[in-house]
Amino acid sequence: MTILHTIRPLESAGPDEPTDPPRPRRGPRRIRVFTAEDWWSLVGALASSFALVMVGYEHILDFSGLLGFLLCWYLVFLLVYGTLVSISNPRPLVVERLVAATLYVAATVVIGALGTTVVYTFVKGWSAVAHLNFFTHDMAGVSPLSPLNQGGILQAIVGTVIEVGIAMAVSVPLGIGTAVYMTEVKGRGSQLVRTVVESMTALPEILAGLFVYIVLIVEFGFPKSGVAVSAAMAVTMIPIIARAGEVALRVVPGGLREASSALGATHWKTVSKVVLPSARAGLATATILAVARGIGETAIPLIASGASSFLTFNPTGEPMNSLPLFIYTAYTTHEPLAITRGFGAAAVLLTMVLVLFVVMRLVLRDRSARR
Repeated sequence: MTILHTIRPLESAGPDEPTDPPRPRRGPRRIRVFTAEDWWSLVGALASSFALVMVGYEHILDFSGLLGFLLCWYLVFLLVYGTLVSISNPRPLVVERLVAATLYVAATVVIGALGTTVVYTFVKGWSAVAHLNFFTHDMAGVSPLSPLNQGGILQAIVGTVIEVGIAMAVSVPLGIGTAVYMTEVKGRGSQLVRTVVESMTALPEILAGLFVYIVLIVEFGFPKSGVAVSAAMAVTMIPIIARAGEVALRVVPGGLREASSALGATHWKTVSKVVLPSARAGLATATILAVARGIGETAIPLIASGASSFLTFNPTGEPMNSLPLFIYTAYTTHEPLAITRGFGAAAVLLTMVLVLFVVMRLVLRDRSARR
């Protein structure tokens, strides 16, 4: 009776009696969702901080310089933006917005620096790249003062392709094999090999060139040639492939290895059929990083081969030019036309690296992700 007496007044409440409306349930706010208020806070912080720095930096403090202005603008922007966001948001959201703003600024600086370098190189070298003879002729008999419609960089392109190709044929199997040894075999000397690989990753290119010059050219009497350059390139490329390949192999889940072993596969069958195919994207990235370093070497061909102005396909018996060495020799002449050819060669070098990266990523991409 007590329970019924308590419930009955609630059931017999008249229409005139006030009742509390049900409150809508509000879930936790999603941090990474930008509302209209967030966008207005961002735009207002940018505009107000720019105005404050413009007045204080140039008129009150009487400073000058674009770099200092941008740095002060960034610091004042963080202060103003953090204040605006903290008015209607909790502290974790304020910290997230400030960290996100810092990361976006850092990414913008990196992309801007890379973009301006590429654009500047192509703009400066477009006068040479626009001529077809720049790709189909060599510089034999052409002086640095000759017009751009004479001569070209064919000998440097062919030399770069041959030297990097030989270096890849040597360094890729050895680098991946070393990564497999450190990750899958884990023998007694794996820790020593890992230490040597990590120390050789930062090996200066000039030391590799001098090592090959002393061993192959001075001691064994090999001539300066493209093979000597490729050997020095391989010395610098193998540690990069081994170190990055080790990281790629460690990312492969251990469950795949256990499942392969449970099905009766041998250890090497598991490595060749399961581990390596699963890590091919990372191994391709390791190869690209090593090739990007090898293809841009200047000291190595300068020491182990020397510049040549004629086209040659023989990497064993005579000097062989390359694009980085051509760029260096063109700049040392201090002639405007030669420097323009150097910028054109740099644009070709950037294009070759980009094409290599895109082709390898397309060939070795994961087909299962597309499904």
